[in-house]
Amino acid sequence: MDYSNDPDHPAGPSPWSTSPQHNRNSFQSDPPSSPELSRQGESFTGNPPNRRLFEEDQDHARPEGVEPAHGDVFGQPSEQVTSQPSERQQQKAPSQDQAQQHGQKSQPQRYHSAPRQPQKKQTPQFKLQAKITGLERTGRKDPILRFDVHTNIPNFRTTQFRDVRRTHSEFVKLGEHLISACPEAFVPAVPPPVTSAGAGTDEDEARVKASLQRWLNYVCGNNVLMRDDEMVFFVESDFGYSPVVRMKQPATGVRRKVIKQFAPPPDDTPELQDARPVVKLFYLGTMDAGHKVDRLVKARRGLGVAESDFGVKLGSMSAQETHAGLSQAYRKLGKTIQTTGDYHVAQGTAEATTLGDPLQYHSSDAFIVKETLTNRHILLRELATAQQTLRSKLSAADRLKASTSVKREKVDEAISALDEASANEKLLSQKAKEVTSNLVLERRRWFSRTAADLRQSIREYVIREIEAERRTLATLESVRPDIRAIDASGGLSRLGRETHPAARRASLAASQGPKGDAWSGVPRRPDGLSRSISGSQGLAGVSEAEESGVVQGMAASAPNLKGMKEEEDEDRVDARNAASRLATSTF
Repeated sequence: MDYSNDPDHPAGPSPWSTSPQHNRNSFQSDPPSSPELSRQGESFTGNPPNRRLFEEDQDHARPEGVEPAHGDVFGQPSEQVTSQPSERQQQKAPSQDQAQQHGQKSQPQRYHSAPRQPQKKQTPQFKLQAKITGLERTGRKDPILRFDVHTNIPNFRTTQFRDVRRTHSEFVKLGEHLISACPEAFVPAVPPPVTSAGAGTDEDEARVKASLQRWLNYVCGNNVLMRDDEMVFFVESDFGYSPVVRMKQPATGVRRKVIKQFAPPPDDTPELQDARPVVKLFYLGTMDAGHKVDRLVKARRGLGVAESDFGVKLGSMSAQETHAGLSQAYRKLGKTIQTTGDYHVAQGTAEATTLGDPLQYHSSDAFIVKETLTNRHILLRELATAQQTLRSKLSAADRLKASTSVKREKVDEAISALDEASANEKLLSQKAKEVTSNLVLERRRWFSRTAADLRQSIREYVIREIEAERRTLATLESVRPDIRAIDASGGLSRLGRETHPAARRASLAASQGPKGDAWSGVPRRPDGLSRSISGSQGLAGVSEAEESGVVQGMAASAPNLKGMKEEEDEDRVDARNAASRLATSTF
């Protein structure tokens, strides 16, 4: 039946347009013009096994010796196929051409035969992230760190690990293994489990967590370290961690000391050749500076204890003094000196925390970098020895080739020795090339990272020192009213001078106010101490923009100080007045 002219079916040509005609004995192989027609065509033409069974049944039903007619398809007589009038076929021809053109335009992309360019497979970007969530301390035992891990590396069992618990000693074991197993990377030193702030304090816990988080960030972000098999065991182990593969340094003990006495091997990478002396000097310098800071902290703590003791004894003198003003001054001055001693003890602790601990850590970290560069020197020595062995084997083979009497055993032995030397030289050459190329990048990262960390530590140390000195000065200034109130002449403020005026007005202005320091004129930063503590836990150093902003603020405050009207007070506390008094005073 023809649907091309039916108003109830305006879809176009007949769905049976692909039926067999009198001039062909099979179905059209052209693709259908729509998904509906494609499904209809598949249901009509598509099951080769059923069609084969149907034809076999027709063959069994057909008498022997009778061939199927030319138009017989699926057992249908040819008269039914050829009974269509030729006029209708002529009417169908244009509609079929239009349908074919329309089908070619609306064919899906999968039917296009245009050649496609092969797409390059993108290599997956592996990542390993660890975040410390807690720190547990039980007495003096090794602290336990809890952290979560997220990764897409296929070596792991799953992508997320929650609440992984590892002790600090297990972190040390992992670090020692990575140092031995990965000579092409600078493994940072594992931070200590306790700081000089004191175990159990909030500052100590925050600093330990921040330092170990930085260590994990570097190890998990390094492409060489994150793919080590021990990282999988470290994360997935259920009952503690211990290295599965015991790796050792290429040379240890006396042999390593003897190797260090020789001149370094010839190196074609000047960047690494110049790096080891610099790293060694940095290691020795930070170690010496750390020892000096320890001595400074010890002396400052001793000063604080002595001041506290002196303050207690000075305060006890108030009970024996009969003068009321002097007795009050003894009591207040003793408390002030005792408080100052406590501040000095706290200042010593802050110095050890902000400067002593970073210097000791960077010293141990530089030692690891120095030993890693020494391992590369040992590898280069082994490569030079292998190359020399290969040349000797080649010369022996040449001599054997040129000799008149050649024995088969000697030939086999020379060939096997030459192959072994060649394989060893090739392996060492490839390893030395990989180690050198990776260490060049690692050196740049280590230099920038260490410089940023030290800059941040020195900045924090300076801020804490300024805050401690300002606090001490403000405490000492608080006792001035009691000292000057000893008698009518101002007490001890004139240090026994006889030319002082009979009536004088004592200035009680404090140099350390909320607006800044009266001696320097630099505005005080209200969040200086909190910024120093929080800044030590950050991963990056101080930005240049922030430093330039501070300098601009200092420069901007200078014109304001010049235009400011000075107080008409002879006893105000500033540098100029102090200098003039010292110049005209006689003691």
